[in-house]
Amino acid sequence: MKATGLEHALERRMLIRARPETVFRYFTDASAWAAWWGVGSTIDPRPGGRVFVRHPGGAEAGGEVIEIDPPRRIVFSYGYATGRPIPIGASRVTITLTPERHGTRLDLHHALADREVRDQHVQGWRYQLSLFSNVVANELLGDPAASVDAWFTAWSEPDPARRARVLGAIVSEGVRFRDRFSHVEGRADLDPHLDAVHVHMPGLKVERAGAPRHCQGTVLADWIARGADGAERGRGTAVFQFDADARIEDVVGFWS
Repeated sequence: MKATGLEHALERRMLIRARPETVFRYFTDASAWAAWWGVGSTIDPRPGGRVFVRHPGGAEAGGEVIEIDPPRRIVFSYGYATGRPIPIGASRVTITLTPERHGTRLDLHHALADREVRDQHVQGWRYQLSLFSNVVANELLGDPAASVDAWFTAWSEPDPARRARVLGAIVSEGVRFRDRFSHVEGRADLDPHLDAVHVHMPGLKVERAGAPRHCQGTVLADWIARGADGAERGRGTAVFQFDADARIEDVVGFWS
């Protein structure tokens, strides 16, 4: 059923650090759809196909797919099985994906017939899209500890060739690094910076301290730096930003 007379709309925009093809799968694959809506949720990704949502709290909602244009756009009707605050199919959701340098811009447009009902959905979408972004990032990054540990391994490696192999697998060519002692722009700047680290601090070892924390493509990891004698020389926290291909593109190091 295609809803009509929908004069009130809410809109939201966010950046997902993944390619449009990766993001769009969460609107077409039933298991991926359920990963961000709730167990038992499903979607039939074709015009007229059923949309069903079972929220973790037990509320059920649904509608049908109105338009679908992978990996750019999907439109579906939406409402609730109870008929409150709107019946199934009584509103229309349009999600548009646009590729950007850092990933995919997601634009949400939810059109409804009633202003108060629209306002009731604002916080719901704020929550749901945040959950969605985390689900996509969790799959794309897998275990971020592996990339974080490789970064610290590169800092600890005095041999340029071995260090280059490690960095080549985990960082983007435009990677940036900043801390209180340095501002590095790009891989071509990072390599000589790490050469200088081992000239001025021979035997330096950097290691992760504790499990990393991850939210929507940003990872925080505590670290400890030790000298050649094993004594602690410093500690702090690094903030990692990953790009749409799960490579490190930006790191900020904070010293405690």
